[in-house]
Amino acid sequence: MCLIAFAWRSHPRWRLLLAGNRDEFHARPSAPLARWDDAPILGGRDLEAGGTWLGVSDAGRCCVVTNVRDPRDPQHGSSRGLLAVDYLSGTEDAATHAEQLRLSAAGYRPFNLLTFDTDSAFYLGNRPAPRVQRVSDGVQGLSNADFNTPWPKTRRLMQRLQAWIDDGGDLDFTPLFEALADEQVAVDGQLPDTGIGLERERWLSSAFIRGQDYGTRASTVVAIGHDGAGVIVERSFGPAGKFNDEITRHFAGSTPS
Repeated sequence: MCLIAFAWRSHPRWRLLLAGNRDEFHARPSAPLARWDDAPILGGRDLEAGGTWLGVSDAGRCCVVTNVRDPRDPQHGSSRGLLAVDYLSGTEDAATHAEQLRLSAAGYRPFNLLTFDTDSAFYLGNRPAPRVQRVSDGVQGLSNADFNTPWPKTRRLMQRLQAWIDDGGDLDFTPLFEALADEQVAVDGQLPDTGIGLERERWLSSAFIRGQDYGTRASTVVAIGHDGAGVIVERSFGPAGKFNDEITRHFAGSTPS
């Protein structure tokens, strides 16, 4: 994923409410949202490295990963998508997992990771050095920089998620998908400088990125209730932002959906 806003323990129905976009090269092979045959994961799958950018489990766990945008930082190490697979397939609680991963985080490509279980949530990153932070209650955001770095598109998505909650949003996720489809470009004075040049900073400053070779591949909403039951909805897109499909999957306890 490359843009995420989430509400942690701040909604009357949903323990976790998460909305995010996955931006990737369209040529990179991926499988759509589905229940995996070889792991207790419900999510999309990167068919090149075998990991996932976002997934949930029937136990009410969720994990999402982004890269860190810095062309000066070489992409060496293990695939960051495997971090989500390891967490969702494991049995450690989020706190234990976070402390264990801190010891090996430097061996992965630059990443930001969010992990959620029934009790707690954690942010983990490995640039410029491995770090762990417990996530507090409320609406927060993440993109391709450090946790809660105030990039314009991250702030806008957080604001729209908070507005949806304030308006009594519950099961109608349409406004969240509309927020994820926002193509508003940030003004130059608000753009970050990540070393990719002004034109690309402008292009990548919108929530939804439309491109022939690279762009938003999936928009996803995850809602997990206080009882652990939930729903994940994925809208997928092809080159130039062409809509492909919408998939909805429900999960509850250990009962397959």
